[in-house]
Amino acid sequence: MQEAINFCLPDEEGNEVCLDDYKGKWVVLYFYPRDNTSGCTREAKDFSEHMEEFEKLNAVVIGISPDSPESHRKFKEKHSLKVKLLSDESHEVLEKYGVWQLKKLYGKEYYGVVRSTFLISPDGKIVYAWKGVKVKGHVEEVLEKLREMQK
Repeated sequence: MQEAINFCLPDEEGNEVCLDDYKGKWVVLYFYPRDNTSGCTREAKDFSEHMEEFEKLNAVVIGISPDSPESHRKFKEKHSLKVKLLSDESHEVLEKYGVWQLKKLYGKEYYGVVRSTFLISPDGKIVYAWKGVKVKGHVEEVLEKLREMQK
């Protein structure tokens, strides 16, 4: 198992949040392309709707995208989201986790976020990773894996 890379990024209120702040808890760290796009909105709403179940399992859910803290704040308010959203405008953390990649759309190449989720144990190890995530059913998959890891 790989050690999760620590980082500190601003949240939707501009407060600095570090991964190390959550030692002793399970962390569901998910990376998504953009606020207010259909897939990203669905994913954030799905995680928010299951927040109670995550909390019962001693887990926090953190979403990271290249959007600004201001964009995150509006996104959270608009959709009543319960997840913690962090801003990585420099792509530093996105690159460290290997989710900032060359993508192709309609024949054009560009760099962007590959939708991915990492499950981090209370002692800071990445115990499971989902890459190229399809939103439908993903949150249930993450919950199932979290329950399995705690048996």
